[in-house]
Amino acid sequence: MARTEIGSPVTGTVWKVERAVGDKVEDGDVIMILESMKMEIPLEATCAGVIAELTVEPGASVDEDQILCVLES
Repeated sequence: MARTEIGSPVTGTVWKVERAVGDKVEDGDVIMILESMKMEIPLEATCAGVIAELTVEPGASVDEDQILCVLES
């Protein structure tokens, strides 16, 4: 299985996690929502697969390019 790591596009805070480990996702599905500078930024799946790992929880501070999710396809 191929593993795809999805990193944060911005520095901010995890506002809401929409999916859980084991969930199937399609390319473009929203996995979580980040908050940065009072804007909500969706973190989307970059390919179809199954969520193998979520590395953060709601309320966590994240840095740009920090890995937030791993997909297996």
